[in-house]
Amino acid sequence: MTARQNSSAAVAASRAPLAAAKRIVVKIGSALLVDDATGAIRTHWLEGLARDIAALRTRGVEILVVSSGSIGAGRRQLGLTGGSLKLEEKQASAAVGQIALAHAYKNALAARDIAVAQILLAPGDTEERRRHLNARATILQLLKLGAVPVINENDSTATQEIQYGDNDRLAARVGTMVSADTVVLLSDVDGLYTADPTGDPTAKLIPEIAAITPDIEAMAGQARLDRIQGGLSTGGMVTKLSAAKIAVSGGARLIIAKGDVADPLARIDAGGPCSVFLSSVKPQAARKRWIAGLLTPAGRVVIDDGAARALGDGKSLLPAGVVSVSGAFHRGDPVTIATQSGETLGVGLSAYDSVDAGRIVGKRSAEIPSILGYEGRVALIHRDDMALED
Repeated sequence: MTARQNSSAAVAASRAPLAAAKRIVVKIGSALLVDDATGAIRTHWLEGLARDIAALRTRGVEILVVSSGSIGAGRRQLGLTGGSLKLEEKQASAAVGQIALAHAYKNALAARDIAVAQILLAPGDTEERRRHLNARATILQLLKLGAVPVINENDSTATQEIQYGDNDRLAARVGTMVSADTVVLLSDVDGLYTADPTGDPTAKLIPEIAAITPDIEAMAGQARLDRIQGGLSTGGMVTKLSAAKIAVSGGARLIIAKGDVADPLARIDAGGPCSVFLSSVKPQAARKRWIAGLLTPAGRVVIDDGAARALGDGKSLLPAGVVSVSGAFHRGDPVTIATQSGETLGVGLSAYDSVDAGRIVGKRSAEIPSILGYEGRVALIHRDDMALED
């Protein structure tokens, strides 16, 4: 694709940002989902979101939801009706509220014959390679089976020192982890303005942001998105800008749009006002760049000619095509992939540690359980977890 075609595609994506989407992460803020005064879940609003999700799925779009609201939904059930909460009170509230949220999502989507899965993440699940691979594999399998993963930080066990900090950035990190092409942050305004629209009538919405420049960052510092002070919402434009940086570096466009409306995704889909942060790379290219840029490979995998041809055709590396394994590495570590003649083909993340990888060299995938004594991955290195040299 030429530079002009790339530019045209980017413009088209900004005007109809969901039209070409294949995998979308949607972040739902607490203030949209939970009534601050009563702690009740806004089921009517959630039904509208479920309609949106169902409509997008009919077009073959995969949807993941990153949902806030567990603390707001659980605190009043525990009699915590005061102002700010202590950390342990937040954790207890989250433990209770997660059950309410799970039921609410299940009921809303079950009415449209859509299965729902709950996933609670800790920072290490997206940052540490081994846990990253496990979380990614689980989420992608759920999507393959037609379920909608509903994801939140594991607030019931997270501490202030070990947490994402806000679900805007969590959504962006999840988007990068699963190679999503779009991340949508639903807020209480239409997007990024040149100034705070609540105090400046001349403020203008910026519909497209091709690069996050110092001028854009200055606007974010002045215009606060979430106007609820001391309530359920903790994010602002600054955190959304941080999320945008993460998302676009991972190959996803990031959309900020008004969420406190009926059918908010349909509104975006129909060309409603929003701000779109464009990415200059594709999700898979960004992931492969991430893999290629990891630390020095911890081991080496030598493969036969048949396996080399299969990799060239975009296939995963199966144990049957491996001739030898060297080095000491753990599951999730980067390893060099080479031919028997010594040519380096690229780098990949191993699904096994070096000991187990050595035990299944040259074996069929069906033999892995009997050899290792547990159900392992079919591939030694999945095609999405390798970066081959040009």
